[in-house]
Amino acid sequence: MKKILLYILVFIIGKTFAQQSETITLNWNSQVDYNLGELTVKIPQFQSENFEYNVDSKSIIYKKVVDISNLLDKNALQISNVSYKSITENDLYDLDKSKITPTINAKFESVNARGVFKGFISINPIIKDASGYKKVVSFTYTISNNSISNRNNNRNAFSVSAVSNSVLATGNWYKFYIEKSGVYRISKSFLQSLGLNVNVDPRTIKLYGNGGRMLPLLNDTPYPMDLEENAIQFIGEEDGVFDASDYILFYAEGVDTWNDESLTSVNLFADKTYYYVTANAGTGKRIVNAIEPSAAPSMQFNQFDDVLYYEKDLVNGGKVGRRWFGEQFNIDDSQEFSFTIPNIDISVPVELKINTASKSFGISSFNFNVNTTNLGTITFPPLVAFSGIEGYESTLNTTFNATSSSVSIRLTYDNGGVPNSNGYLDFIRLKTKRNLIGFGKQFMFFNDAEQTNIGIGQYNLTSASAISQVWDVTDIYNVSKYVNTSGANFSFKVNLGTARKYVAVDLGDVFLPSKESSSTVVNQNIKGTIFNDASGNFQDIDYLIFTPQFLVNQAETLANFHRTNSGMSVRVVPLERLYQEFSSGKQDIAAIRNLVKYVYWNASSPDKRVKYVNLFGDASYDYKNRIPNNNNIVPVFHGFNPLASETNNTTNFSLYSSFMSDDFYGMMDDGEGPMTTGFDGIDVAVGRMLVTTTSQAQEMVNKVIEYHDEKSYGRWRNNFVIYSDDADNTTDADLQFGLDNLADVLTAQKPFVNVKKIHTDAYVQQVAAGGERYPDAKNDFLDALELGALVFNYFGHGNEEALARERLFEKLDAQNLTNRYRYPLFVTITCEFTRFDDPNRFTGGEYMYWNKSGGAIGLIATTRQISVSTGYAMNNLLSEDLYAFGSTDYPTIAEALRMTKLSTGSDNRRVVFYIGDPALKLAIPKPKVVLTKVNDIPVDQPLPVLQALSLVKISGEVRNESDVLLSNYNGDLAVQIFDKDINRTTLGNNGTSDSGGLITMNFTTLGETVFRGNASVVNGQFEFSFVVPQDIRIPVGNGKISFYAKRDVPNLEDQTGYDKTIQIGGVNVNAVSDTNPPTVRLHMNDEGFVSGGITNCSPILLAFLEDENGINTASGIGHDIVAILDGDETNPYILNEYYETENDDYTKGFVRFPFRDLSPGLHTVLFKAWDVYNNLITAEIQFNAICSDEGLRIEKVLNYPNPFVSYTEFWFNHNMPFEQLDVQVQILTISGKLVKTINQQVVTEGFLCREVTWDGRDDFGDRIGKGVYVYKLTVKSVATGKSAEKYEKLVIL
Repeated sequence: MKKILLYILVFIIGKTFAQQSETITLNWNSQVDYNLGELTVKIPQFQSENFEYNVDSKSIIYKKVVDISNLLDKNALQISNVSYKSITENDLYDLDKSKITPTINAKFESVNARGVFKGFISINPIIKDASGYKKVVSFTYTISNNSISNRNNNRNAFSVSAVSNSVLATGNWYKFYIEKSGVYRISKSFLQSLGLNVNVDPRTIKLYGNGGRMLPLLNDTPYPMDLEENAIQFIGEEDGVFDASDYILFYAEGVDTWNDESLTSVNLFADKTYYYVTANAGTGKRIVNAIEPSAAPSMQFNQFDDVLYYEKDLVNGGKVGRRWFGEQFNIDDSQEFSFTIPNIDISVPVELKINTASKSFGISSFNFNVNTTNLGTITFPPLVAFSGIEGYESTLNTTFNATSSSVSIRLTYDNGGVPNSNGYLDFIRLKTKRNLIGFGKQFMFFNDAEQTNIGIGQYNLTSASAISQVWDVTDIYNVSKYVNTSGANFSFKVNLGTARKYVAVDLGDVFLPSKESSSTVVNQNIKGTIFNDASGNFQDIDYLIFTPQFLVNQAETLANFHRTNSGMSVRVVPLERLYQEFSSGKQDIAAIRNLVKYVYWNASSPDKRVKYVNLFGDASYDYKNRIPNNNNIVPVFHGFNPLASETNNTTNFSLYSSFMSDDFYGMMDDGEGPMTTGFDGIDVAVGRMLVTTTSQAQEMVNKVIEYHDEKSYGRWRNNFVIYSDDADNTTDADLQFGLDNLADVLTAQKPFVNVKKIHTDAYVQQVAAGGERYPDAKNDFLDALELGALVFNYFGHGNEEALARERLFEKLDAQNLTNRYRYPLFVTITCEFTRFDDPNRFTGGEYMYWNKSGGAIGLIATTRQISVSTGYAMNNLLSEDLYAFGSTDYPTIAEALRMTKLSTGSDNRRVVFYIGDPALKLAIPKPKVVLTKVNDIPVDQPLPVLQALSLVKISGEVRNESDVLLSNYNGDLAVQIFDKDINRTTLGNNGTSDSGGLITMNFTTLGETVFRGNASVVNGQFEFSFVVPQDIRIPVGNGKISFYAKRDVPNLEDQTGYDKTIQIGGVNVNAVSDTNPPTVRLHMNDEGFVSGGITNCSPILLAFLEDENGINTASGIGHDIVAILDGDETNPYILNEYYETENDDYTKGFVRFPFRDLSPGLHTVLFKAWDVYNNLITAEIQFNAICSDEGLRIEKVLNYPNPFVSYTEFWFNHNMPFEQLDVQVQILTISGKLVKTINQQVVTEGFLCREVTWDGRDDFGDRIGKGVYVYKLTVKSVATGKSAEKYEKLVIL
């Protein structure tokens, strides 16, 4: 009996794990407006996390990602219990009804992402059957975990192998190039010109190269992982002497090879095919005789199939994707293209394919004529403004009968009456039947029937006297030959059943290779050495950085930082060297991917596989530098769908369906690569650092280093800012609600985070000449950026120039930020804000990243248009992954995005990028800082209420995650105490409403700051006191204490903590009286400033305050800390958030407030502050703002001390803080003799420089005599080249 029960139990468990099942409900809602950037369509909708709308096909789809236990077959999915509800044709709105299928067409994919298996389910949620249209209300899916996919063995034999050396590791190597496919001749003199020593046995000369084809995007398509040796024919080598008359014949594959993955005969990445030649021990590979079958032929081939292409890649019509076009028809609307096809069989129709495109807001068309015969017309629909579709692409497929070997094809474009229209030719392809007759030229040939039949075939060539051989070039590395021994009539036999390609060799028509100015190839061995540590031992790799040679030094600086700071094994790979080993010298995105694969699969164990890839360089939609100002530093993957419709296809012109993606470089498994399926199994986290020059690269690396610098440690790391667009429609309203909910979920999961909510619809909207604006919301956002937050998350609309049509944040704002050492992660999952692949249109996101003294440390941003539903889902998932809900094991930012993408079903996820260092983690402090006492009362007892005007003493501890006191912790504490949460409501500025009326949102924000101060942590413990401001809100309720602690011994680290149990409210009726106002001292930029001095146009106000009871920051009515500029009391600057106390002293504190973009000239600031008893202090300061475009200004030049004996400092004020300045001091005698020159480069945070010093010695190190000297101070801006100089005197005692 027990055995039976055990069997039943095992059976049940087996069944449970053998399949997984779930019933899904589609919650169709009443909302039909669907916003796509500037375009809104009407479509039926259900829950956004599973909803996707395809702009090109005008169809909707349900998508879901599920966790599975293994790679599964596509048949593992079963759908049952489908429940439908009728939907009227009118309720389909803008959907293309012709695309609605009679079944739900359920599909299933599975991927392996670094050992995590994901399944992807999709169905059509609307069908049409005999009874009409129906929408799916619910269904049940079942996934059989027994349906194991045969893709489980990812280590494809053709993809990677055990670690091995490159052939380039040893020997002397030289390279040359060719462009078109064919038979080439190499002479002795050509090899000599390359630098090859030709005084060798010619039988040892070897030729290497992998041809001109683009590397396969699909991971499991065979392609060499190193240079392959090619078989050659060496005429005259038999005697072992390389005579002048000896030469080499070989077949070279050019960059003119058709590619099915990109539908082009032009290599997208390179214009040259490189071949490599060397001479070393051992005989080289030679072309051998093909083995002919001995049996009689069953099929005779007197003709061959030929394909001719006319294609030029000159212009990218949409500035997106891999589709490039040649001729344009906006000026010359009728153009003719001529072909000569020798020995054409005119009895067989010619198959013609012409791919064209049009951009017109009218109904445009192309008409086609061949030899005056009209073949028809293709018509293109008109473009719709702001639809995101930039053009239409259509293909003519037809046949015609040629009348001779000359074929002329004329294309005539009709612009539909719209003058700014343009038509494009992509390619012309002719497939003809030709007779196998020699005509004095080498020629390629094949016959389709050879593949489709079995048996033995015989090729018969006539007029073949000049054809000495026919080469079988199917395998370009192992060419074999059929020798013509019979003269004019030449035949050879082949086994049928495979597709093969041949070339007729006519020695009167061979091609000659070309060479570049430098032909020598330096030995290299990426494959064999990449895993070696400094001692030559095997070492697994954590992090790969790819960059061109000219940026290697900057990349190595970053690598060394991570080796030291992060404990990572990092390798920097120069692209030029990578291309030589992995793509035969040609630029190719798949070469980079293949090296990542090589490293990934050759790790010593699965847990030690490479984790991060950094593409250290900018990218462009132009791989070949055809456009001005191009910056294709490290190429990016551009999406292309070869299966797209050939009629009015928009995928290569759509800002929505086209995409670029660096995810390509992180997909390591078989079956992945082209990114044409619904789901991607990303194994490696990828980031891109958008750098173009060495100086810019160094600046961005410096930002990474500064992010970890002690100056970057501070309370700002507890902050998180959300910024929402207003509600122009019901979809936008959902964005507001969604972002607010994201913030609430984050603080519930991570209570130490202090979220600042800037909902623009909660501010008063202003209407200006340029449209609607939210100046107060924008100022709050810019202020928050200056104050610092770990993450800024904007959710709403946007474009390359700005966030939202209200221009909530613009390119110029990004350039002018000065938040150095407080660099946030900037999350903008909104349309095109960081579309970085157009070198002639810089975006707001790029400027945010490039700002060397501010801006962001990284961006998670979109590079094309993204749907609201995808953005909504990804934003929520990203927050969860970034802050590691339920854990304190935080991933890097790039890894968080990788995990987010693995949980997102929409194809649209691919447009989201991580811009920045992929090995960088958010600077989230460790846990934990805790409250232990209030007024010496332990927290496990009832605590006193923090009443207005009461003196409060706070005690606490720094502990580890096990709640144990860190008794050796000595450092500093920053604390912020918030009043009770505030309930607010948006205003509904745009009047958007639904069935419930005007749409407004209730939301909660943190209360006003009651106290912001600093204290010392000694042996893990701290305490501080403060007086509660009179202006707190009186009702008693829970506030929040936010702690941040930092120490630098034994290691630099920080901790965070919070308490939400404290209560704030009421009034201390026994408070002592205080009628004395605070005292204040004002400066601009630094404490050396004197009122009336010069500044730049974004100066920093410094206010040092002191009061016996402390300064009020609680935002009481009329009691804010304010600065009034030039008497404009209607627009005061509120400075409460900028005030904090000195360490361990609540009676003293300071304000550091940056003004932005002031006009040049004299300005006056009136400063007001109140103590906690609401006693007022006012003060005034003047300054002369000089903008940088007015040139460099210096003043108040002096040396101190003066007179001096052996040490003095040269001081001067200037108007270019944060900029590199070249300073020169020349000391001269009274008679003008130069005795000392000091050159130094300085960067100052303020406007006072005192970094240049002198010891009183001359240029030879000798002490100079006592007396009076003159010195000339010259200061030059490195950035602008502008300079200023002044003369002063000094005295040496």
